[in-house]
Amino acid sequence: MKITISGWIKKVKGVLPLVCANGIALGAIAACSFTPTSPNASNAQTTNLSTPEASIPTSVPGKIAAVSFRKTSMLSGLEHPWGMAWLPDGAMLITERPGRLRIVRNGVLNPTPIAGVPNVLVFKQAGLMDVSIHPRFAENRLVYLTYSHGTRDANRTRVARATFDGKTLQNLQVVFEVSQAKPDGQHFGSRILWLPDGTMLVAIGDGGNPPVELNGELIRKQAQNLRSHLGKIVRLNDDGSVPRDNPFVTNTNADPAVWSYGHRNIQGLAFDPISNQVWSTEHGARGGDELNMVQAGKNYGWPLVTYSKEYFGPEISQERSRPGLINPKTVWTPAKAPSGLA
Repeated sequence: MKITISGWIKKVKGVLPLVCANGIALGAIAACSFTPTSPNASNAQTTNLSTPEASIPTSVPGKIAAVSFRKTSMLSGLEHPWGMAWLPDGAMLITERPGRLRIVRNGVLNPTPIAGVPNVLVFKQAGLMDVSIHPRFAENRLVYLTYSHGTRDANRTRVARATFDGKTLQNLQVVFEVSQAKPDGQHFGSRILWLPDGTMLVAIGDGGNPPVELNGELIRKQAQNLRSHLGKIVRLNDDGSVPRDNPFVTNTNADPAVWSYGHRNIQGLAFDPISNQVWSTEHGARGGDELNMVQAGKNYGWPLVTYSKEYFGPEISQERSRPGLINPKTVWTPAKAPSGLA
């Protein structure tokens, strides 16, 4: 499989969301190709929700074509690359969703996968996902992986860490796993972001689309359940323990790891060091992809309020906004699948 990195870039308060029409963006290096003359390009609506809904500006048909973009082929020989991390020496680690960790040195992909990767469930969207290095990697050599674990009928997102000696992963340790096992192979989230205080955020998807259920109701409703990790961003210490200043630590009706909630399936996370803000890109269903400025303890509304529609037709909710819920900064309809953020 040849990797093609492309997309259009729009700057938002110092963060560059890299958006592709049919796949993962540059931050996740999956193959994608955005063609400005495609049908979606001419009918796209980009909605800025910082203004009242009655005066929401939308993109003018054909305007995307005027945005400069560049298509560059960088590597070949990868199968569904999902995440990447740069090492201090300039080498790059890349995950392949089927369960392999690869390394690129001096622009050349090593043909031999790195040994020591945990066993991974590979099914639909499930597999080996993000890779991230510890902020003090030069001292401790710690590499972090997110991946799906379990069976097709009972699986969950895990975070594991291991030391990397340049060739293999050693001393693998699971530091976090989602609180509930779920059926099917959808919506694992799995993006990792390190904050300046040395804690990490991990995005966890809501578990999937209808008809996937958990405990007798649509699994997507877990995004509003503070006792569940599904549909959340969790904040962890580097060993997987819960920071004492997490927003719901003292709430007996919430899991203490939860940092924000009401999310569908975040696969882009970035920290803006100028504004000290966290940004996320979140997949909608049929339309309704979102760019959010994420804050601790806030509810981002899914599935109570959304611009998304079901893949099979009807609206998911008739509400687009509600007091107490945080509006996205931008909504993309049709969906652009904004899966990487940098």
